[in-house]
Amino acid sequence: MSSLAARVGLNVLMLVFAIIMILPIVYVFNHAFKPYHELFVYPPTFLVREPTLQNFVELLWITSNSIVPVSRYLFNSLVISALSVIGVTVVSALSAYPLSKHSFPGKNFIFASIILMLMFTPEVVQIPRYLVVSQLGIMNTYLGHLLPMLALPVGVFLLKQFIDQIPDALLEASRIDGANELVVFTRIVIPLCMPAIATVAILSFQNSWSNVETSMYFMQDDEMKNFPFFLTTLTSNLANNVARQGAAAVAALIMLVPNLIFFIILQSKVISTMAHSGIK
Repeated sequence: MSSLAARVGLNVLMLVFAIIMILPIVYVFNHAFKPYHELFVYPPTFLVREPTLQNFVELLWITSNSIVPVSRYLFNSLVISALSVIGVTVVSALSAYPLSKHSFPGKNFIFASIILMLMFTPEVVQIPRYLVVSQLGIMNTYLGHLLPMLALPVGVFLLKQFIDQIPDALLEASRIDGANELVVFTRIVIPLCMPAIATVAILSFQNSWSNVETSMYFMQDDEMKNFPFFLTTLTSNLANNVARQGAAAVAALIMLVPNLIFFIILQSKVISTMAHSGIK
């Protein structure tokens, strides 16, 4: 009986935590549909009382007379995020496999350097990134958005830890059967690492979808800037704090939805990755 009560109590506790964690998402959805008199009511309301689509109309109206429509910013963000997910997962996997299953001079130093990179914030490498992008001549290009985000140390770490769990005997048996390194990597290692790859894809998507740095520092042409940068300009340099708040609420919802959908699709893989990566 006590065991049953403990399980029920644990389930109730987990349910409470789940509700607390989902509240910000519910708030963002409700906030986007609030009319202005609800956006600034005091005390603030959590749920919308009189839903309206006026905020969505306002967001479209803001860019209707501008040279660059909001659809262009969204298109740029989608293209950049898709390329980033593909590029980061490929680079991380190609880096993690030799670090895990091959021996070569400097292997331990390289992996230690990758672990050290986890300590650095983006601001630390901002100037070197700018110099690299500028000297390569890729300003105002999609490559200028993509290249600074290809190196994801946490992605290499997660994949390396996951590949460590693959038995060496399995790979050796494949080589004895005549498989070369490319076949071993693509047909054995990659399928077994799909949970870790899904986790890296989520991290990469979140990083690129919310990234403002590349648009701010590497893109002078407004047509090459992304949606998060547009979001920062909605309420900046205004004479008051009321104007465009409805449009900003809708833009925040648009920023949330792709992240939410992407995570829901791949979230089952994240737990499996954490169980194999040594992160408890």
